[in-house]
Amino acid sequence: MDTIEIIGLVAATLTTSAFIPQVYKAWRHKSTRDISLTMYLAFFIGTMLWLYYGYVHGSLAIILANGLTGLLVIVMLFLKLKHK
Repeated sequence: MDTIEIIGLVAATLTTSAFIPQVYKAWRHKSTRDISLTMYLAFFIGTMLWLYYGYVHGSLAIILANGLTGLLVIVMLFLKLKHK
């Protein structure tokens, strides 16, 4: 694995893990009042496009980051709709 792919994986880990506290807080407190549904929908679409881009280019870092981020965004969207 080359250096630039390692940098990509580190970046992917940091940016994806940044969503975990928000998802945990929304899950724990059962409150998503301050979360923008429109922002998360737009972010999800962008994440899925990045996932496709990573797949086409064969970039493990982009695929992993956006696959995991997409899952976290799905959880947030579910919580947003459940705890209106």
